[in-house]
Amino acid sequence: MSRQRFDAIAESRKRDRVSVDEQGRRSELFANNVFNSERMLQYLTKDALASVQSAIFSGSKIDRKIADQVAEAMKCWAIEMGATHYTHWFQPLTGATAEKHDAFFDLMPDGRALEKFGGGQLVQQEPDASSFPSGGIRNTFEARGYTAWDPTSPAFVYDTTLCIPTIFVSYTGEALDNKAPLLRALGAVDEAATAVARYFDKTVVKVNATLGWEQEYFLVDKELAFSRIDISLTGRTLVGHSAAKGQQLDDHYFGVIPLRAINFMKELEVECMRLGIPLKTRHNEVAPNQFELAPVYEEANLAVDHNLLLMDVMDRIADRHHLKVLFHEKPFADINGSGKHNNWSLATDTGVNLLSPGSTPMKNLQFLTFFINTIKAVDTYEELLRSSIASAGNDHRLGSNEAPPAIFSIFVGKQLSSVLDELEGVSKGKLSPEEKTELKLNVVGKIPEILLDNTDRNRTSPFAFTGNKFEMRGVGSKTNCAKPMTILNTIVAKQLQEFKKEVDALVDKKSLKKDEAVFNVLREYIKTSKRIRFDGDGYSDEWEKEAKRRKLSNNKNTPQALQVLTSKESLNLFESMGVMSEKEVVARQEVELEAYILHIQIEGRVFNELVYNHIIPSVIEYQNILIKNVLGLKEIYGAVHRKLTDGQSGIIEQIAEHVTELKKQTDAMIDARRKANKLTDTHKKAFAYCDNVKPYFDEIRMHCDKLERLVDNRFWPLTKYRELLSIK
Repeated sequence: MSRQRFDAIAESRKRDRVSVDEQGRRSELFANNVFNSERMLQYLTKDALASVQSAIFSGSKIDRKIADQVAEAMKCWAIEMGATHYTHWFQPLTGATAEKHDAFFDLMPDGRALEKFGGGQLVQQEPDASSFPSGGIRNTFEARGYTAWDPTSPAFVYDTTLCIPTIFVSYTGEALDNKAPLLRALGAVDEAATAVARYFDKTVVKVNATLGWEQEYFLVDKELAFSRIDISLTGRTLVGHSAAKGQQLDDHYFGVIPLRAINFMKELEVECMRLGIPLKTRHNEVAPNQFELAPVYEEANLAVDHNLLLMDVMDRIADRHHLKVLFHEKPFADINGSGKHNNWSLATDTGVNLLSPGSTPMKNLQFLTFFINTIKAVDTYEELLRSSIASAGNDHRLGSNEAPPAIFSIFVGKQLSSVLDELEGVSKGKLSPEEKTELKLNVVGKIPEILLDNTDRNRTSPFAFTGNKFEMRGVGSKTNCAKPMTILNTIVAKQLQEFKKEVDALVDKKSLKKDEAVFNVLREYIKTSKRIRFDGDGYSDEWEKEAKRRKLSNNKNTPQALQVLTSKESLNLFESMGVMSEKEVVARQEVELEAYILHIQIEGRVFNELVYNHIIPSVIEYQNILIKNVLGLKEIYGAVHRKLTDGQSGIIEQIAEHVTELKKQTDAMIDARRKANKLTDTHKKAFAYCDNVKPYFDEIRMHCDKLERLVDNRFWPLTKYRELLSIK
């Protein structure tokens, strides 16, 4: 009988809660470890400060001499903060972050030691690129790659290391990371949105995409998590019968936060404040042991960096509290999975949220312009946007337990739908004075009042308008936000470009006034993008049929969803917007498919180990006890024993049937995996794993979970759901 489960349970019950010193006001702690504008003002010369600010605002290059000044200032500040090393902190195509630490240390020719950090080391470094996923861009023997400083995301000191956010590119210049395409997409949407915003306000010089992510996660006792090889190796429970009490009473949601969890959160928030991550919200989520945190919204590139840094900080602090953070999208069956809702909007340098109505009809027309163009962009590229949230983990989550379905649609609410219906009836060409008055006073003018009382919510919508932003709800909890944000900002930029061309053509060629031209173009967009708007239940069979009628894509798994990346339309989009070359897009598709294959492959191997090394031996050990009991009763009572051993015999037979079928399904899965592994084409291999290997997982799990209910609790080797989901 395995003791690991019971030893882990005993250890978890002896936990002393880790005390936390919250160390004063959040506002006093905020960004203390960040080389932000406040620190730059203290440490940089006037010229250096102006150069960095110009690079942040307009993307201008920083002169090498200025870079030397910035590096020296960074080094002095970092050493004062206790840093001994520096690193270029980047986002390879693994989905996580990477770093290589170098000391602020060098030797002079005479052997004397000194702290050294120059502009060359700040601006660019040369890490080994051969071991990172590249999708064929780099050969293993061609190791050279470059990390280049991103001044728009401030450096920070984490532990004793100065971390410098950077992009990661190959020797030949292709992006090998998630940050470089995001920065290009943000530049594209800035340019396109600024041009359109200037229809309404000539003083607008820059438009920033903003992002507010909501991070959902599970907390499990560390010993209990490590007692399960499936959690340790895959991040989720591959087997496990539902606990008698799960989330059905809805008593965990917004409930009192368990003491161990709240202490973890307190320390996390203190550390995040120092690192400039503006956490604001914390609460229990729907499932037991599930929680959520959310920050104040930030510029999208900085928000992405902060989310990646947050996940690393969460892991480290959880370890100090003897906890394990599970970021997997579906770590437990039959209860809610975890997402990372991406709340997106556009904001001008004049302080205006372009997706928020204003106090005048003209400001509301500006709102409608960006609102309708976003809807049009999503309608045109819904399949591409779906691909940005595709992963092996998210395949388990989408379409179940409050997660949105794989079919992309937009929820705007009844009130705004009525406004769009009114605008759809706008006359073609010039507007009559009466129509202009009606539109401005009774349609456009009343939008703020409509939104003030608009409490509509649709938790099954993948893309919902929530008052002054769009919420992309399908993003998985482990996903790097850079992926969906790159595609969303690219498609909106492209759509705004098309919009401006059409409006300018009506003004120049048809002699329409600007607002008339805007109304005319928006009217057509409302008509042509109607199919993407849906306010109903995203789970219903009727919606799936209706979506098919509307010709919306329904890519239910990752291999299907990723195919669109290399379509002619997608490649033209990325290249025309300067976001990614065809080579970079093809590489990313290859990397994503390979990641999918490896995740399913690892899960298949873990299933094999669980079944043959843990479950079957334990089950047979218990079955032998039952057999011994039956034989003993037979020896004592003779033929009469059948009445006395009916129950035991029934359990023995059930166990035997499940073990037989379990072995059969596991062997078939292993055989299917071997056949898939022989395929050399990544696309075919991904589909083979999806269609031929993965379907066995549910069958194997079903038999394991049935056996869990049949076997004596003392003999079951795996920590059960009721034990994993019980942090207090």
